[in-house]
Amino acid sequence: MKITDLKPALVWQIFDEITKVPRPTHHLDKMKAFLVDWANRHNVEVHTDEVGNVMMRVPATPGHENAPVVILQGHQDMVAEKRPDINHDFYNDPIQTEVDGEWVRAKGTTLGADNGMGCAAAMACMIDPDLVHGPLEALLTVDEEQGLIGANGLKPGFVTGNILLNLDSEEMGSLVIGCAGGKVTNISLPLRMQEAPEGTYFEVSLSGLNGGHSGMEINLGRANANQQLARFLWEADRRTPLELSYFEGGGLANAIPRDAKAVVCVAKEDAEAFAAYGAEFFRMIKAELAGAENPDFKFEVAECKPRKEIIESQLGHNIITALFACPNGVQRMSTAIPGLVETSDNLASVSMLENGTMQIVVHQRSSLDSRRDEIADRVTALFEMIGADVDYDDAYVGWEPNTESPVLKVAEESYRKLFGKDPKVEALHAGLECGLFLEKMPNLDMVSFGPTLKDIHSPSEKANIKSVAEFYDLLAEIIRRLADKKA
Repeated sequence: MKITDLKPALVWQIFDEITKVPRPTHHLDKMKAFLVDWANRHNVEVHTDEVGNVMMRVPATPGHENAPVVILQGHQDMVAEKRPDINHDFYNDPIQTEVDGEWVRAKGTTLGADNGMGCAAAMACMIDPDLVHGPLEALLTVDEEQGLIGANGLKPGFVTGNILLNLDSEEMGSLVIGCAGGKVTNISLPLRMQEAPEGTYFEVSLSGLNGGHSGMEINLGRANANQQLARFLWEADRRTPLELSYFEGGGLANAIPRDAKAVVCVAKEDAEAFAAYGAEFFRMIKAELAGAENPDFKFEVAECKPRKEIIESQLGHNIITALFACPNGVQRMSTAIPGLVETSDNLASVSMLENGTMQIVVHQRSSLDSRRDEIADRVTALFEMIGADVDYDDAYVGWEPNTESPVLKVAEESYRKLFGKDPKVEALHAGLECGLFLEKMPNLDMVSFGPTLKDIHSPSEKANIKSVAEFYDLLAEIIRRLADKKA
């Protein structure tokens, strides 16, 4: 079975088209061209702005012209993650989708249902002949996954509605009315290198962890590959002194790192003990992570060719210590909303650049701006102590919950009519664009919802088939109810 055979046919057919368009964050020219072409092919009014946001507009169903304008909002880009054994070029290759029982997934890569499914649903509403609606606008923003560029660059007047349905949540049955803000801390450390000593060289690697969304899944106890590898090196150094030659791991700021790798040198007489501790460490973390991690993850310590250079000895030890000590994971739970993570930190990536620096990226999230800034300051203080330069990407604000939202009431009524029970109303630890929209358009009334997606921002990402139909039914019902109201 192909995804184009699934129901609702219109949503899955559009999503299938989207999966064929390469659209990693910051590389969206092909996606923007596709969206404009799609709108023109379907006689839908379309506009673009200077940052690349696309807005489609359709008039109301006859008789509902006086209804409020409703904005359907999603983001164009996807997180580009793949398994190490998969040969896939995210800049040119289509996503290879497959139906797997109750789920749709991709073959070894992220699926891009975050947020391709939201875009597909919004576009379906533009052309669905059975949908009764007032005036509709579909706002498809750019580069949400890194920097919220489209939301930051949105100019007042590009969209005209005062009701916004954000289609970028990942649990069917949940209506989201708030989210965390965030900040990305960029650490640049000049590397001093020295001639490599004699000894036995080992490549140490941790691979195949679950990873996942650094907001939605930060509370699941999943391992951070960068920190676990630094932990091993710090502890091993106390048993068999080592020198660091290389360390890299992770990728995107908003993804929990799944893989990390280092090269170290130990004295020849310590080689056997070093390898033995590697096996002991693997057994230990397998036990620690049982139930939280992919049981097939690997931790390998293998002899390798000697390197010509190592990182200057004291600096190498400082790097290992700082990576091990870096705040990571859940830092504080909310005292206002039971079960909600208030503040977290993700040691997202470590890379050695050709210009002779080590680049480290750490992503902070919090529903309180002061806590977000505090954890960023702690990271800064730690890495400045070892000689690093630190700066920040623009912080993004959270979205404060409004339990009296009129559109929330409509969404709750719609959900109860369709499914005979109350929806869950909640705030998320993930970042949504809604807070930025509210800064620019203070009169917006917003709610966020979506189908059930699992393991987003990782190659295990999958979309639940039944929930996509329920999601679209809910979206259509909300739009129908709003069509009966007066602007």
